[in-house]
Amino acid sequence: MPAPLKWTEKYRPATLKQVLGNGKAIDDLREWALSWERSEPITGAVILYGPAGTGKTSAALALAHDFDWDYIEMNASDARTAGMIEKIAVPASRSQTFSGKPRLVILDEADNLHGTADRGGAAAMLRLVRNTLQPVILIANEYYEIDKSLRDATRGIQFRSVRSTTIAQALRAICQAEGIDCNPDLLVTIAERAGGDMRSGINDLQAAAEGQETLREEDLATAQRDVKSSIFRVLEVIYKGNNAKEALEASYNLDESPEDLINWVDENLPLAYSGQDLLRGFETLARSDIFLGRVRRRQNYGLWRYASYLMTGGVQAAKKERRHGYVAFRPPSLWRRMGQTRKVRSIRDSAARKIGRHCHVSLAFARSELMDFVGMLLKDKKGAPQLAARLDLTAEEIALLMGSSPGTKKVQNIFEEAMRIQSREQIEEIELAWRKSSQPTLNKRSDGLLQTLSVEGLPDDETRHPARAPAGQDSQSAAPSVHRPETGLNGPEAKEPGRRGRPRKTEGEANEGKKDIKESTFKSGKRQKSLFDF
Repeated sequence: MPAPLKWTEKYRPATLKQVLGNGKAIDDLREWALSWERSEPITGAVILYGPAGTGKTSAALALAHDFDWDYIEMNASDARTAGMIEKIAVPASRSQTFSGKPRLVILDEADNLHGTADRGGAAAMLRLVRNTLQPVILIANEYYEIDKSLRDATRGIQFRSVRSTTIAQALRAICQAEGIDCNPDLLVTIAERAGGDMRSGINDLQAAAEGQETLREEDLATAQRDVKSSIFRVLEVIYKGNNAKEALEASYNLDESPEDLINWVDENLPLAYSGQDLLRGFETLARSDIFLGRVRRRQNYGLWRYASYLMTGGVQAAKKERRHGYVAFRPPSLWRRMGQTRKVRSIRDSAARKIGRHCHVSLAFARSELMDFVGMLLKDKKGAPQLAARLDLTAEEIALLMGSSPGTKKVQNIFEEAMRIQSREQIEEIELAWRKSSQPTLNKRSDGLLQTLSVEGLPDDETRHPARAPAGQDSQSAAPSVHRPETGLNGPEAKEPGRRGRPRKTEGEANEGKKDIKESTFKSGKRQKSLFDF
C-alpha cells in the first residue's frame, strides 16, 4: 500500500499569491524575477533566508510556475560536491532554453554544506553565482553561516516567522478541503505550538486529524512537540517584562548556551535601556560575566545557574520602570567581526603552529612572543628564503609576518625562492635514498661474482683486479694470456710452480693502471648515472 501523500506537498502553494505571511519578501522576489524578464537582472542570484517552514522553497517553486520558467533543484538529499554542481547546476545556469525563457536554478540549504558529501560545494557555488547566465535562488536558514564572499555576490531576501493567526487560517482551509469538522480554538492551539513554522503546523494537523471526520481535543496529544523559544522572544521578556522568574524560565527553552546568550543581551542592552537603567544593567551583566569566567577556569558548570539568572532576571530587575515600544534587536556584532576576520586568524594560527613546532614551544607562546621576531628575520633579503623554506611558510603567512600583502613583489620573491630551495632539498633526499637502497644490491652481486670466479679456479688477484677487455673483442680474445715466469726469479714476480695466471703486479704498476683507467673514463665522457638519468 503506498504511503499517504503529505499535506505539506498536497497543499503547497502553486502561485506567489498563495504564499502566506511574507508579503514584502514575495514582492522583492517578484521584482527580481521581472528584472530577468526584461533582460536587465538586478543580480544573478538571490538568497532566500529565514526560519524553517516560512515558505522559502514554496516561493521559489511558485515563482517558476507564475513566470512559466523551467527549473532545476538541488537539495540536501543530493550530493552537492564541486563535481556534482559543475555537472548539473553549472550547465543549466549557462545554457539557453528552447523557448528562450530563463531557466531557474534552485539550490536548497546553501548554509548546510558540510562533511565529505558536500566537499568543495561552497567554492563551486560561488563560481556558479558569479558566472551564471540564468536566475539562481539559494535557500538557507542562517544567513550569516553562508560564506561572506557568497553573500556579497548575491541579494538577500528575508522570510520571517509566520504569525499564528495566519497559520490557523491555512489550517482551517485544509480542514475544509479534507472535509474535517474542527473547533477553531483547536486550530489556534496547533498554530501556537508550531512557533511560526507553517510546515510544522500542517504536519501536526495531519498527525492529529488524518482518517477522522472530527478533530477532538484529545487527538492533539499526538501532535505536541517541543518548540524551542526564539532568542527575540526571550529578549522581549527580559527587557519588557516585570517578572525575573519568568525571564529565567524563558531562557530554559532557548537553544543557546550562556556564553552566547550574554552576547545577545550585551549587544541589545543599549537599544532597550538608557540612563541609569543602562548603567545598572551593565553592572549586573558584568557580574554574570565573572561567573562565566569562573566556569571556564574551574570547569564547574554548576555556576552557570548564577550567570544565567543575572543576565536574565538581574538585567530585567535593573530597570525602574517598564519599557514599551518596538525594539529592533540585532545579532551580536562580535560574531560579525569574528566572521570577517576568520581567514586572517586561520593564517595567523597556521604560521604560529609552524613556528612553535620548529622551536618546540606552544601555539600560544609562538603567537604572542615569536611571530614578531620571525617577521623581523624575514626582512633580511639573504636569509628570508632559507627561513621560509625551513618553516614551510605559504605566501599568505609570509605576508602576515612581514605586515605586507601576498601580492607584493617582495613576498612573491621570497616565496618562490623558498619553493626552489625545498625542491632542491627534495631531489637530494631522493638521490641519497636511492643510493642507499641500491648499495646492498651491488654488494650482493659482487660477492656472487667473486664466488663464481673462485670456483672456476681464478686466483684471488684476478678476482680483485679483473682484466678489462677492449670493446669489440670476444670473450676468447679478451682472455688474459698466461705468462710463464722464468725459473729463478725472486721477489714478488716469482710464481709458485703449478699455478696459472699472470704475475702479480707491483704497487707502482697497479697505481699507474688505475690512473690510466680514470683518465680514459674522463676522456670518454662517461660518468656514474644518477636516478634522474633513467
